Order: sequence, then C-alpha cells, then structure tokens
Amino acid sequence: MPVRVKICGITSAADAAAAAEAGADALGFILYPKSKRCVAPEKIRALVENLPPYVQRVAVTVNAGPEEIAAMEKLAAFDVWQLHGDETPEAVRALRPRRLVKALHLPLSAAQPPAEAYAVDALLLDTPSPEYGGTGKTFDWKLAAEFRARASKPVILSGGLTPENVAEAIRVVQPYAVDVSSGVEAGGVAGKKDHAKLRDFIQACKAL
Repeated sequence: MPVRVKICGITSAADAAAAAEAGADALGFILYPKSKRCVAPEKIRALVENLPPYVQRVAVTVNAGPEEIAAMEKLAAFDVWQLHGDETPEAVRALRPRRLVKALHLPLSAAQPPAEAYAVDALLLDTPSPEYGGTGKTFDWKLAAEFRARASKPVILSGGLTPENVAEAIRVVQPYAVDVSSGVEAGGVAGKKDHAKLRDFIQACKAL
C-alpha cells in the first residue's frame, strides 16, 4: 500500500485545494500561536470545511489542554489532533476519545516517557527543535527505522523531507505516513506552498 501523505502548515484555501487535488491524504493546520505557520482563528472554518470528504483534517497543537482544545473545536471540525509539544502521557489520555498523534524527537531523552506510554493512534518522528518543529532539517533515518521496527503503533516520518529525498526516506524507514511542511514551500516563505513541489512530493510518495 502506498505511504500516506500529510501536507502540513496549510494557511490558504488555494494551497489546501492544490494539496487535495494532488492527492494528499491529510492536511495539517497549525493552531500554535507562536508558529510562523499558525492559522488565524477566523480563517480555520473556511479552510477546513471546504476540503473533500476523504481528506483528513489535522489540527496541530502544542501543550494544549482539554479546555483549549474544546474551544478550538468550536471553530472547526477536525479528524485528528497532532500533539507537538511536551504533553505527558496523562495529558494525552485526558484528550481521549479524540484520534491523536503524538510527536516525538529522536533519540528519546532518558527523562522522556517511553513511546508506549502515550495513548495515541500514531507516533510522529520529527527533528528536535526548541520551537517544536518546523526546522526543515532531517535527522538520522536509521534511528527512525529502528524505532519503527519495534513500535506497536503506526509511525509517521517528518523533518526536512522534500520532493528530492522523500523516496529514500520511505525506503529506509518504511513509515505508515510522511509529513511535510517547509519542504514544499514557495521560496522559503513560511505557510505559502509551491504547488509544483506539492505535486512532485506526493507523486514521489505514491509511486513507491
């Protein structure tokens, strides 16, 4: 089965439509105010509700609690919540029964809970960053492959993926899905997608 593809950091209707038309399985909308790709609350509903019915709508948050997430749900309906902060297993459990993805950074620190402690539907592996992602840099894919081989949940690979390197990343890691943001942006402008890069990235993934 072809690897699934999530295009993250969507901030405009044109980019959302282009990604969906190109065959993206999911689109990510960043709701973290400190992110350069954060979607303004007044734009969220229009971006999310105009997507085709079989494209997953993913809300990306950082250290958001149940009340904050409940408030966000009043703005728009999301299919999946991606937790990209320092959420504890207890904090994650409090967000059930929502469908959840927890972001982790490799190698895991000794102080970090084991991946199995998180009651989530999938685990996302990203490049370590004090800004909780968005670095545009890769990390050691061999670490990701080792993690994926022993993981009991689906693994999503992120961090520095581009149309040029994603096929090799998939070959090495064999993830359930890949997640890209800056690697398909136009001229390095945060939140603005290059539609040709979108098509090339998705085609590279689906051709495997």
